[in-house]
Amino acid sequence: MKDEPLIELRAWRQFLAVAEELHFGRAAQRLHMTQPPVTQAIAQLERTLGVQLFDRTRRRVALTPAGEALVPEVRALLAQARALPARARAADSGEAGRVRLAFVSTIGFDRLPGWVRDFREHSPQVALELVEATGDVQLEALARGDIDAGLLLHPPGAAPAGLARLAVATEPLVLALPAAHPLAQPPRPALAEVLAEPLVLFPRRILPGVHDAVMQLYAEHGRRPQLAQEAIQMQTIVNLVSGGLGVAWVPASVTAFSRAGVVYRRAEELKGEGRGKVRLPSCETSLVWLGQGQQPALARFVRFVKARAAAGEDGRG
Repeated sequence: MKDEPLIELRAWRQFLAVAEELHFGRAAQRLHMTQPPVTQAIAQLERTLGVQLFDRTRRRVALTPAGEALVPEVRALLAQARALPARARAADSGEAGRVRLAFVSTIGFDRLPGWVRDFREHSPQVALELVEATGDVQLEALARGDIDAGLLLHPPGAAPAGLARLAVATEPLVLALPAAHPLAQPPRPALAEVLAEPLVLFPRRILPGVHDAVMQLYAEHGRRPQLAQEAIQMQTIVNLVSGGLGVAWVPASVTAFSRAGVVYRRAEELKGEGRGKVRLPSCETSLVWLGQGQQPALARFVRFVKARAAAGEDGRG
């Protein structure tokens, strides 16, 4: 199939003027031209297209079916052309564009929904595309250029190297227990008893630093965890706990996931040895992106998240 000839916008403007006026003289006045060039331009357009666009008589000008079909398309084409300069300026300033954002499920439990809602209200011309992914998958996607930024978990102060970063939240791990388990009943369970229970845990490859912190917790108390099951998503881990497969250590934000059959216990709700306080590992959530060649729309999103994180807003209001 041969390429169709490229028709300039000027010819389409002339066509639309004649189509709306149905009079060559009035169309010429509207275009600030004399009539002969308009008549010649329409004749040339018809030759280029190979179809007649107007029926002409001495008394009237009427659109043919082909001309009638083109009118709404040409109106839309010219409207798009008029919008292009403003669109370019909006993209350059970050008011328009696209941000491909990956996120871990924990940030999706509380902060992220409100952030997405408010950012879309704040910047309606920026398309915010979301995909849930674990931290290891996010880092690979960033390296390939498949995403623009990611919200991922890591130990406090130990974000992946080589990336620009904005810390958005720090939270402790909490204990998830089957609601029917004896340790879920009063009084407070002893940490030593909890560490003897089967453990549901995420694989090390998706959260190596936090995984190591959990292992260290057991080692500090002379225990080796009895691993019952590994699962990637926090929702799955909580569901397995609900099913009685074991206990789990999860970020505090997961408590927003109210799963029947699961109770959560924070550090102050656990008994340490003697009168000692229980200290549980923490984890941090950061927004990360490639530092070089930052797109204006991404810079706009980073500024928005920075303001929300600094205000301590969790997005649930």
